[in-house]
Amino acid sequence: MDTLTIKELQSKHEMMEAFPVMKQLRTHLDEETYLELSLEAKEKDRYKMFALLDEGEIIAVTGFKPMVTLYYGRFVWVCDLVTDKNKRSNGYGEKLLSYVHNWAKANNYESVALSSGLQRTDAHRFYENRMDYDKVSYVFKAAME
Repeated sequence: MDTLTIKELQSKHEMMEAFPVMKQLRTHLDEETYLELSLEAKEKDRYKMFALLDEGEIIAVTGFKPMVTLYYGRFVWVCDLVTDKNKRSNGYGEKLLSYVHNWAKANNYESVALSSGLQRTDAHRFYENRMDYDKVSYVFKAAME
């Protein structure tokens, strides 16, 4: 029997339940900053957070936002995708990212895009080999001081 479910996390409480898994990806965030940024992104940028649960336990989390740009057109930007470190290599990331793909199609978005840190070579293999993503650009960042 398949015990996996995917649920949109909407309340503060639900988002906080996902923090232990999200913290594995976003190690620089404390609980307060995580919640503050998640809620602000939800309010201002249409950020959506979904969790993959196994018998009620969160084992993977994704955050994404639907966007429109001249470069990509109508697309979904995956901001976060993480599987609990003790549950990796079991197809959970693929299941959750496939859910994002299906959400994008159902809502008339043309593509799904994301960036991944240069050091995350396992993730790159996953995106390219398992999920059929193409490398299309570099992402650059400048801090405003």
